Amino acid sequence: MVAGRYGKYGGAYVPETLIEPLRRIEETWSRLRVDAGFDEEFQRWCRDYIGRPSPLTRADRLENAWGSAGQVWLKREDLNHTGAHKINNSLGQALVAREMGCRHIIAETGAGQHGVATATICAKLGMRCTVYMGAVDVARQALNVWRMRLLGAEVVPVETGTATLKDAINDAMRAWAADPDNSYYLLGSALGPHPYPQMVRHFQSVIGREARQQWLERHASLPSAVIACVGGGSNGIGIYSAFLDDRDVAIYGAEAGGHGVETGAHASRFAGGIPGVLHGTRTYLLQDTDGQIRETHSVSAGLDYPAVGPEHAALHDAGRVTYLPVSDVDALASFHEVTRLEGIFPALESSHATALARQLVRSGVDVSRGILINLSGRGEKDIPTVQQAMQEGA
Repeated sequence: MVAGRYGKYGGAYVPETLIEPLRRIEETWSRLRVDAGFDEEFQRWCRDYIGRPSPLTRADRLENAWGSAGQVWLKREDLNHTGAHKINNSLGQALVAREMGCRHIIAETGAGQHGVATATICAKLGMRCTVYMGAVDVARQALNVWRMRLLGAEVVPVETGTATLKDAINDAMRAWAADPDNSYYLLGSALGPHPYPQMVRHFQSVIGREARQQWLERHASLPSAVIACVGGGSNGIGIYSAFLDDRDVAIYGAEAGGHGVETGAHASRFAGGIPGVLHGTRTYLLQDTDGQIRETHSVSAGLDYPAVGPEHAALHDAGRVTYLPVSDVDALASFHEVTRLEGIFPALESSHATALARQLVRSGVDVSRGILINLSGRGEKDIPTVQQAMQEGA
């Protein structure tokens, strides 16, 4: 693979002002990724601050409710410090930024979990933190906005465009371009220009390495299927990375089906998108015939994004990962089911993954060796959204 390329996807399509900052990041990252001391420090932080390894939990009541022929296990990223997988990447990139001498961290956030994770690490490392967040997401993720501000971060609501994650990334990149010598853009998912997809995959691969080892400690063989939700795709690529070479393990990604792909009100890139360039990378995205980005919709702020990470685009074309849309209605139903049967509040993003698992079991897919689901985050942040949906009869 050419650096920064995943087949015909990836690359670094950025304005001239960002070429040099990206080169500096790539040079630093190329050195640190093979530095045993850096990896040791990252692993120490994972253990002593994040609380890794996150456990596997058997969801036996879901098994019974679904009539599953195999066991169902949840990789509990919701139990990490700050409540989601996002802190793995925030920690790793903050250590890269520190190595570069950058003391001002710029980030974007959709559901707020990346913003909270980044604000948390910045507080611990004594860094200034500015988080851009779409105004729509500020309203529906008010708890996480409050958490970021308590941690000392400046939260900047973005009113332009659809006022969601896409627009937050736009403004974060503009802010970085205005002061590239003193700031570092800490991108939260496995997308954007090279080397971000590569860095994010590296830091999130801790999920897959742990999950594979934990599974094999309990079972004689690997699972029949591995499932994760896929917005930008960091939690997905994190857990998939450990199983991609195991051809007998089926891998699935749950995209945001919104009100239904047929309605156009969704964020399912593989069901309704075509290749194009957004936020510095070539990948699948939702666009019209003129190349303008289409509006998206998802009940989950973290999946409400019109593009997907470039490695996911390549995995889709290769047929290695099957990406399927999950509707708002099914995700909300799964939120309630997991909560009531397992005593776990799943994030609405993660609820797309559990909903897809249920659908696969009910459709007769072979799950005899068990299902591994990445529960990417906890759902207390989503309770106001769930309450509103209940009031509206969804």
